[in-house]
Amino acid sequence: MRGHNYFVYIVTNPAKTVLYIGMTNTLQRRLEEHALNAGIPDTFAGRYHCYNLVY
Repeated sequence: MRGHNYFVYIVTNPAKTVLYIGMTNTLQRRLEEHALNAGIPDTFAGRYHCYNLVY
């Protein structure tokens, strides 16, 4: 059986007033997706501009 690597991450908005916790297997791709979604109200992270990596 092949092993899988997953990352739990926390991102915040520039004002550091909102936290978003997520899980992914490709951290760099997921952070890029958050940055591209900034300002798009269809997603929580996009609505609150959560794209700065905290952890």
